[in-house]
Amino acid sequence: MRIVLVGPPGAGKGTQAAYLAENLSIPHISTGDLFRANISQGTELGKQAKAYMDAGRLVPDEVTIGMAEDRLLQPDAARGFLLDGFPRNVGQAQALDAFLAKTKVSLDAVLDLEVPEEEVVKRIAGRRLCRNDGSHVFHVEYNPPADDNVCDTCGGELYQRSDDTEEAVRIRLEEYHSKTEPIIDYYKQQGLVRTIPALGKVAEVTQRAMDALQREA
Repeated sequence: MRIVLVGPPGAGKGTQAAYLAENLSIPHISTGDLFRANISQGTELGKQAKAYMDAGRLVPDEVTIGMAEDRLLQPDAARGFLLDGFPRNVGQAQALDAFLAKTKVSLDAVLDLEVPEEEVVKRIAGRRLCRNDGSHVFHVEYNPPADDNVCDTCGGELYQRSDDTEEAVRIRLEEYHSKTEPIIDYYKQQGLVRTIPALGKVAEVTQRAMDALQREA
């Protein structure tokens, strides 16, 4: 299957993408991984992206699109893929459609993870990370540490990322609504969107997504 996963920040896209890709035996292709791979490998597109990032500027769509197209041409993506974080706007969605048309394939579904805005703010603003190990993650409400500001795993100091504050989260949501959310309407016109309520346990959300995909298979 060829799937695009969309949803606001804090909807659990990365977690769901990993589970769905494993269940469907297709590669999980995230924008973050594309950037890291191209930059670490020193590809031409990676060099261009790094130059923009080092200058504090947004990476142009054409660079991101180029990375995505190169990745989709890899053998493991020939029978399907799950895109996470791409396309991020209507222009990128149109470019993806054009690329897939050239390769004589098309998307099977666009999964829209739906989470109330206040829940997104609560999820992200309550997150605390360990300074010693970023994989040690806690939440002030859902997974609180035994002692405030102290990592249960290693005793390191817990902190809130600067882009996890409530104010920063609401700015990110505004950007999502203005730039990324319009791709949902774009794909609805093609009959591809499957809206998945993303509240509840991870396994429950995954099952809802799998059920939606199977109904359309």
